[in-house]
Amino acid sequence: MIVVEHLAKRFAAHQSGLSLTKRTPVWVQAVSDVSFTAPDGHITGLLGANGAGKTTSLRMLAGLIQPDTGRMKVDNIDVVMRPREALARMGVLSDARGLYPRLTARENIAYYGALQGMTPDAANTRADWLADVLDMKPLLDRRTEGFSQGERMKTALARAMVHDPANIVLDEPTNGLDVLATRALREALRYLRTSEGGGKCIIFSTHIMQEVERLCDSVVVVAKGRTVASGTVPELLAQAGERDFEEAFVKLAF
Repeated sequence: MIVVEHLAKRFAAHQSGLSLTKRTPVWVQAVSDVSFTAPDGHITGLLGANGAGKTTSLRMLAGLIQPDTGRMKVDNIDVVMRPREALARMGVLSDARGLYPRLTARENIAYYGALQGMTPDAANTRADWLADVLDMKPLLDRRTEGFSQGERMKTALARAMVHDPANIVLDEPTNGLDVLATRALREALRYLRTSEGGGKCIIFSTHIMQEVERLCDSVVVVAKGRTVASGTVPELLAQAGERDFEEAFVKLAF
């Protein structure tokens, strides 16, 4: 389970047109007040327009950025106070650009397993299992150089899950994927949330309404750095007084 409470973060920008010695910082509030709970065996959608604060919130959850205020817990482990323990409980996928092109998909996955303290045999066994779940067996022993975006995304997802984390955090994972790759990813996530797949806690960040409707058990709507609504898709439709989810999102977020 992942719990985020009243998260906030601002960044210093600089006014243009001033000399280097006289630049005045301008503070940009990227996240003002984001809160949500993502339970186990559940896909929680983090929905918001580009620039709403989703990625910044997830980077704080992954320990990449320190929050100004707020608390984050992963399986009751405080991310700020005990980051290494919290990260060991998570598989985080921010993008698929971090693969080593000279290594095969298997070697990329096994290398990350080694960083997580796994033995080579354990990492290879896990890579075989993930290749089956993610429908990527033909890719496993090919070098990732020249992979399509969908193939890279599958490999990156397998790498993030090699240590069998209880919690999976995905930041817009369908960017650049074709229809078939998106469907395969969706089916894999549905399986991983079941008891057979480990009953994972999954956070799925996106700005695409259809993905939320088809995949997520509950939705957290983020706008202008704040959580503005949360609930199931039917609950959000009722809250907004709309039948179309896109119309409901616009009414809730803007």
